[in-house]
Parts: sequence; structure tokens; C-alpha cells
Amino acid sequence: MPGRIIQRELKIVFRSGAEVINPLWFFLIVITLFPLGVGPEPQLLARIAAGVVWVAALLASLLALERLFRDDFLDGSLEQLLLLPTPLPLTVLGKVIAHWLVTGVPLIILSPLAALLLSLDFVSWRALALTLLLGTPTFSFLGAIGVGLTVGLRRGGVLLSLLVLPLAIPVLIFASAAIDAASMGLPVTGYLAILGAMLAASATLSPFATAAALRISLH
Repeated sequence: MPGRIIQRELKIVFRSGAEVINPLWFFLIVITLFPLGVGPEPQLLARIAAGVVWVAALLASLLALERLFRDDFLDGSLEQLLLLPTPLPLTVLGKVIAHWLVTGVPLIILSPLAALLLSLDFVSWRALALTLLLGTPTFSFLGAIGVGLTVGLRRGGVLLSLLVLPLAIPVLIFASAAIDAASMGLPVTGYLAILGAMLAASATLSPFATAAALRISLH
């Protein structure tokens, strides 16, 4: 059943291409304009690259989060999802995976361009790609809880940001630290293990928490 949900979500998303492209455009604009703003010095760019890429990735993910359950809520299909025999957490899992495929995977694909623009070497780029691989799905899982709580609100975007950003800060810290460690030739396995643990915990708990939040929002 999650596979069908993923297929359905991807079809819906690609019909409205603008909502897919906007977060990617935002990410590209940030990593393109930042070197122009701070100057072309390679050492400076490499030093701040981790923070720039991860803040841009977090904000790009937030741009696409609000529509995770919004369209289903507006057309009434969200209430029908609650009535399906399939457990609601499995449905939520499928929708979150589809969201990550649309918002997280393109950021990983664009990571070589980000590394080139921000003067990162190969080792630092590899650390960047690995942290994006582990961190972006964590953003999606954590964000789903906030979306579930705010789906019934007309202007829930600001509240959603206030709910999600504090939860995302640990991912931001450890991902940036991993990239900095790689740039200095230090091991990054410890940081990656922590990011992997965060992903495992959020993937396990988030579908159930999001399902409970959706039930609260619809009743």
C-alpha cells in the first residue's frame, strides 16, 4: 500500500511542476548568490559551505512541506484516507517518502554543483552528499508531524516553521560538523552514525505521531 501512495503522490506532484521546481530554485539561488555576496576567496567559501548548504536545504524543504497534506485536506480526500483499511501510519509513511523523493533527492543530485560553487574538495563533497542522504529524509519525517498539526489552519506556514525548525537544529549541527571534520581530514563516521540514528528514530516514530496529529486536526 505505501508503494501505491508513493506512485499517487508523485503523479500529483509532477502535474503541478511549479511546486516541485520552486524549492530547487530556492536552493540553487542561495548557493549561487552566496559566493557573490561574500567574495570569491576559496578558503572562506569552503569554511562556510557546510552552513550555507544545510540552511538552504532546510529552508527548501520547508517550502515544500506545507503541501504534504494540504491538497488532500482541501478536496476532502484526507478524511477518506482515515477510513481506509490500511493503517494511517503506513499511508503517512508513503506520503513522506514521496515528499523526500521530490525535495530531498534533487538536493543530493545538485550537491556536486554546490561543492563546485563553494570550493569544496572531493572528500568534503562526499561528506556533504552523505549528510544530505541521511539528513533530508529526517527533515521530511519531522516536518510531517508539524504539517499534521497545522493542516487545518488557514495560515499555518509560520506556525509550521516554528514547530519544525527547533526539531531540525540537531540535524543541522551534526551535518555541518561532519562536513567541517571532513574538510580537516578528520573521521566523520561518528557524525554519520548520529545522523543515521536520528533518521531511524524519526522514521519509526514520525508516522505514528503524524497520524495522531492528523486525527486531532480533523476532529
